[in-house]
Amino acid sequence: MSGRSSSETPRDALWRVATLNIWNRQGPWAQRLPLIRAGLEALDADAIGLQEVMGFSGLPSQAHEIADGTGWNVHYAPAWEVGGGLTMGNAILTRHPLLDVQILPLPSPPGVDTRTVAFARIDCAHGPMPVFVTHLTFQEHLASARRLQVRVLANHVAALAPISGPPPVLLGDFNADPDSDEMRFLRGLTTIDGTSVYFADCWSTTSGAEPGAGPGWTYDRRNPYALRSREPSRRIDYVYVRGPTHHLCGEPLGARLCLTDAVDGIYPSDHYGLVAEIYAARRHHDPF
Repeated sequence: MSGRSSSETPRDALWRVATLNIWNRQGPWAQRLPLIRAGLEALDADAIGLQEVMGFSGLPSQAHEIADGTGWNVHYAPAWEVGGGLTMGNAILTRHPLLDVQILPLPSPPGVDTRTVAFARIDCAHGPMPVFVTHLTFQEHLASARRLQVRVLANHVAALAPISGPPPVLLGDFNADPDSDEMRFLRGLTTIDGTSVYFADCWSTTSGAEPGAGPGWTYDRRNPYALRSREPSRRIDYVYVRGPTHHLCGEPLGARLCLTDAVDGIYPSDHYGLVAEIYAARRHHDPF
């Protein structure tokens, strides 16, 4: 893990979190499934957010398939009905106990897929960790919808993760570039409806700020599954944290792309994953 000081930080003092859009069941799912499972297991993450997860009436969701045999706990949050008993949504995987789970609504324009937020409070060291996982409207011309969605997402975070508690973590495919109004709002660089918030972008404040850092594309045309859409390469998957707090926890320490490699020509997904480390233990201010 590249970053300021994550390699020097004891593992039990930090949270390691990751996000991945799994591309539902498209492509060679039977071959992609073990690659996703192995790639996520190798991260030793405390929380993993998944998007484009399909659920099946009366059957395990794709998140449960991925977690099979790992011991992970799963929270699947459907977002829209695909038809025929199928749903699409978000999920949270964790090796720690789930203390509270919810499915939170997001506003969506008429005629497009509805969106939700998967929320979980995870019983891990220096927690409980509040985790929010989402997947915003993807159409490029619907930035107005995403602006409204991040505004409501911020309201959900404020209600479920007050400033006095542990720092909340936001994971997901936001379908928005870093310089978009939606992402600038989350980073405290612009207002929406007269309100403002601040979350640290774990990539841009650590690894992405280092000399020689690449663009951090999570949707990369060099991946043949991404190339199919003919869309430009973009950084649209993020890990955000509201911190550092008054107790100096919630500081991003590092971030890197993950699940980027093909095995026998098979990539885990059309997106690359992103994993970040966040300082979670309370600290005292250093004396001058």
